[in-house]
Amino acid sequence: MVREGKIPLTLGIIVTGAGIAMLVMEVAPMVGAGVVGFGVAHIVLGSIDLIQHKKHINFR
Repeated sequence: MVREGKIPLTLGIIVTGAGIAMLVMEVAPMVGAGVVGFGVAHIVLGSIDLIQHKKHINFR
């Protein structure tokens, strides 16, 4: 069973890495910055899900 938040967190890490690669290689820097922002948003949301899931399990 996959804990809630792991999939968005993993996706965010991958997307952020791709965006950073676009920025470093200077391939469409504006698009790369948007991709990094999109990835960071997924990392934040996935982390929030993991924290909330952990609190929910501890209160049972």
